[in-house]
Amino acid sequence: MRYTQLGRTGLKVGRLVLGTMNFGSETDEATAYGVMDTALDAGVNFFDTANIYGDDGHKGLTEEVLGGWFAQGGGRRDKVVLATKLYGNMTNDGTPWSEQSWPNHDHLSALNIRREVEASLRRLRTDHIDVYQFHHIDRATPWDEIWQAIDVLVAQGKILYAGSSNFAGWHIAQANEAARRRSSLGLVSEQCFYNLAQRTAEMDVIPAAQAYGLGVIPWSPLNQGLLGGALRKEREGGGSRTSVGRSAAGLADPAVRARVQAYEDLCAEHALEPGEVALAWLLTRPGVTAPIVGPRTPAHLASALRALDLDLTPDLLTALDTIFPGPGPSPEAFAW
Repeated sequence: MRYTQLGRTGLKVGRLVLGTMNFGSETDEATAYGVMDTALDAGVNFFDTANIYGDDGHKGLTEEVLGGWFAQGGGRRDKVVLATKLYGNMTNDGTPWSEQSWPNHDHLSALNIRREVEASLRRLRTDHIDVYQFHHIDRATPWDEIWQAIDVLVAQGKILYAGSSNFAGWHIAQANEAARRRSSLGLVSEQCFYNLAQRTAEMDVIPAAQAYGLGVIPWSPLNQGLLGGALRKEREGGGSRTSVGRSAAGLADPAVRARVQAYEDLCAEHALEPGEVALAWLLTRPGVTAPIVGPRTPAHLASALRALDLDLTPDLLTALDTIFPGPGPSPEAFAW
């Protein structure tokens, strides 16, 4: 495993992040334990989760799975850089995460930050969270209130760093300028939707993250399975029901289908697996610390680990840009 600094911090993390969203819902506990053991044995030390992961009737289930794995001992917790997130409503009454239930059980108020960090610590069976992330921007809560709550948690030793997820570039600037006024560290990482087929983040999110010293942690590196050999799996009838459903929805667009076919043909020319190429491409991108991979099985993890050893040639990178062109730098991408 190769390691790098997380943004401007002294924290060293591997070039792949283990995403755990499937644990407890699509992946049973025993299989999840096996995936985490395999990841740790391979040197993957950055695990990402969220308080909301599980299902509508059991929010927090994924954190509980991680907590059970940590409780087995063997230095598991000490070896892992643990990241979790808060924002969505955590009322466990079957209410979908996107629908409001009790009014103070979501978003980034000081009250909810205090409540949710304590709840995550209990579920994760740990005394601290290494990277505590805002899952979404809160347009109603002022940054001074958010940073006051975070500074208290840092002083208490319950969290070490704060990160963001799904922020626009100007949100990153706003957050870190507010932190600077308080002499706080501010955001150190940004989880954004970024992959070979979805490159909007290159216009302002990634430049803002680089300017403020945030490590970029892309989620959905395979674009919901479309870059993981979706057409081949469609022909073969492979893949999970969820991943096939998401891929099929994307492939219904003829233009998307044509680009994915060209991509799979290019990978086949080079005798490479599409999913591994998509991960390796992200590792070449400026500002990217590590993509988040969400394996459901040890075999999925093994494929992701192979991407670390891929050396994409300049010609191949150029061909990938031809199939999936980026927006170009801003402001030139939308101005002159």
